[in-house]
Amino acid sequence: MALPACAARALGPPLQPERRAPARTTCPRRHSRVEAELAASRPGSVAASVLAGPPRGVSRGFNSQPLLDEPPKASSSLAGAARTSLFALLPRSRRRRMHDLRRRWDLGSLCRALLTRGLAALGHSLKHVLGAIFSKIFGPLASVGNMDEKSNKLLLALVMLFLFAVIVLQYVCPGTECQLLRLQAFSSPMPDPYRSEDESSARFVPRYNFSRGDLLRKVDFDIKGDDLIVFLHIQKTGGTTFGRHLVRNIQLEQPCECRVGQKKCTCHRPGKRETWLFSRFSTGWSCGLHADWTELTSCVPAVVDGKRDARLRPSRWRIFQILDAASKDRRGSPNTNPGANSPSSTKARNASKSGKNFHYITILRDPVSRYLSEWRHVQRGATWKASLHVCDGRPPTSEELPSCYTGDDWSGCPLKEFMDCPYNLANNRQVRMLSDLTLVGCYNLSVMPEKQRNKVLLESAKSNLKHMAFFGLTEFQRKTQYLFEKTFNMNFISPFTQYNTTRASSVEINEEIQKRIEGLNFLDMELYSYAKDLFLQRYQFMRQKEHQEARQKRQEQRKFLKGRFLQTHFQSQGQSQNPSQNPSQNPNLNANQNVTQNLIQNLTQNSSQNSSHKENRESQKQSAGQEQSDGNTSNGTNDYIGSVEKWR
Repeated sequence: MALPACAARALGPPLQPERRAPARTTCPRRHSRVEAELAASRPGSVAASVLAGPPRGVSRGFNSQPLLDEPPKASSSLAGAARTSLFALLPRSRRRRMHDLRRRWDLGSLCRALLTRGLAALGHSLKHVLGAIFSKIFGPLASVGNMDEKSNKLLLALVMLFLFAVIVLQYVCPGTECQLLRLQAFSSPMPDPYRSEDESSARFVPRYNFSRGDLLRKVDFDIKGDDLIVFLHIQKTGGTTFGRHLVRNIQLEQPCECRVGQKKCTCHRPGKRETWLFSRFSTGWSCGLHADWTELTSCVPAVVDGKRDARLRPSRWRIFQILDAASKDRRGSPNTNPGANSPSSTKARNASKSGKNFHYITILRDPVSRYLSEWRHVQRGATWKASLHVCDGRPPTSEELPSCYTGDDWSGCPLKEFMDCPYNLANNRQVRMLSDLTLVGCYNLSVMPEKQRNKVLLESAKSNLKHMAFFGLTEFQRKTQYLFEKTFNMNFISPFTQYNTTRASSVEINEEIQKRIEGLNFLDMELYSYAKDLFLQRYQFMRQKEHQEARQKRQEQRKFLKGRFLQTHFQSQGQSQNPSQNPSQNPNLNANQNVTQNLIQNLTQNSSQNSSHKENRESQKQSAGQEQSDGNTSNGTNDYIGSVEKWR
C-alpha cells in the first residue's frame, strides 16, 4: 500500500544507486558474458536460480548488478522502506564493500554451477563409454534385463573387489620390500639379491690362491650337543647388528628368550640349560669388554667349564684367575714345537680339554670407514675403559699402553688430534684383535723390532681368519647371511639389510686425510684385502657347488622318471599282447620285466659309480690342496679357475 505524505516526507527521497561500471559476470575461468547469460536464461538452471534471488537475509535491491543498474522500486511495505533508508545512512566505503561481497557471491555461484554441470556431463559420458565397453565384453548379459543396471552393478562389484584386494595386499605385505608391489616383479624376473651389493662389478677376479679346503666351509654344528659359537666382536664393524641377528633372527627349535628392556637373551640348547652361543647378547662380556682373540681362546674354555648356567657371570677377579691359569698352562707345556703356541693349536687343546667344539666367528669392515666411525663414537664420549687387554695372564701396564687423553673421556676431540696420538688403539685394531699377541710379547714393544712385529701380527691374523669357522664383511650383508646359513645349516627368518648411509659415510674428508688414515691402518688395509678376496671366493665356490648339486638332482630325477616310463611301457605292452594269460605263463612279460629291472639297476649303478668317482676326485684334490703352502699370496687366478673347472 502507498505511504502517507507525511511518512514519505519524513523518510526522504528514495535511494538512488551509484552509477558505476557494470560488474563483470564472467567467472575466473574466462567464460564469456554471452555464455553466462545463456546459462542464466535456461529454465531450471542453477545460474538462473542464483540470479533470481539473493541469499536469505540479504535485500533484493542489492543482490546483483542488474538490479543496481535500474532505479529501485518503491517498497510495498514500511519495513522495506525502513531498510532502504537505513542502508543509505551507511558510509560510502561500507556500502562499496557490501556491493563487492554480493558480486563475488554471484560470480562464485555461477562458476560452481558451471563446474557442476561440466562434471555431470563428464560422468554421463563416462557412463555411456563404460556401458559400451561392458556391452562388448559381456555381450550375452546385455540381452537379459536392463543393461544400464547390470553394467552399474558389475562396475560396482569390480570396484569393491579391487578395494578388497588392495586391503588384503596391504595386510599381507605391509612393507615396501614386498615384491608384489613392484612393477618389476611382473615385467622382469627377480634379480639375484647377492650380486653387486656395494655397486661394484658383478664379475670377481681372485688375487690369492686358496685350496679347496680353505674355500669349503661346512660346519656340522650340533646345537643339542657340545658345540659352541664364539663371536669375536670388533668395535664399529657392525657386530651389534649381527649379534642381534644371532639371538633374534634365527629359526631354531628352541628360540632365544629375549625380554623387553634387557640386552641379554637366554639361548639354551633344546632340553638343556646350557648356552650354544657365546656373545655379547647371550652371555654378556664374560671375558671382558670386546675381548680379542688372545683373551677369548684363553678365557672361553675355562668360563664354559666353570659356568654351566649362562645366568651366572664371573667377576672381574675371576676372569683374571682364569686367564692367569690358562697362560701358566700354556707356558708350562713341555712341547718345544714353535707352532704349538699358535692360535689354532691352542684352540684345539682347549676343545679337547673341555670336551666342546668352539667355532669362532667375526665381522670385518673397510678400515677407513671403521676408523672414522670409531672417531665419531669417541667424540660422543665412548672410552672402552672396561676392556681388560689381558695377555699372558696380565693386563698391560701404563708404560706399555699409555692413554691418549687425560680426562674422563675424549669427547669432542678433532680428527687431527685423534690421528696424532701414537698410542691410539684404533690404529690397526682389526689385525691386533685377530692375531695372537703372545707371539710378539703382548703389548711390550721392546721384544722385537717394529717391522718384524708387524709381519708376525699380520701373518697370525690372516691364519686365524682363514681357519675361523666363519667371517663376514659389513659391506656385503646378503652374502654374509648366505655364507653363514650354508656354513652352519641355520637359516635366518628375515634377510639382512644393507645400510650404505652410516655415520662414517657422512664424514667428508679430502684425499690427503684418507691417505693418512690408510697409512695409519696399513696392516688393516692388507688384512681387509686378503679377507675380501677369500670371502668372495668362498661365496662363488658355494654358489657353484649349490648349482651343481641342483643340476645333479635334476639329472637323477630324469633318470628315475625314465626308468619308471620304461617299466610302465613294457608292462602295458605285455598285457596288451596276452591279456588272458597269467604272468607266470607269459614268458614275454617276464622277459620284459627282467629287461626293465636290468635297465633300472644299470641306471642306479651308473649314478652310484659316478658319485663315487666324484667323491674320490674331491678327496684327492682336497688332500692335494692341504699340502699347498698357506703363505703363497701370489696371483693365483689361473690356478683357481683351472681347479674349479676340473672340480666341475
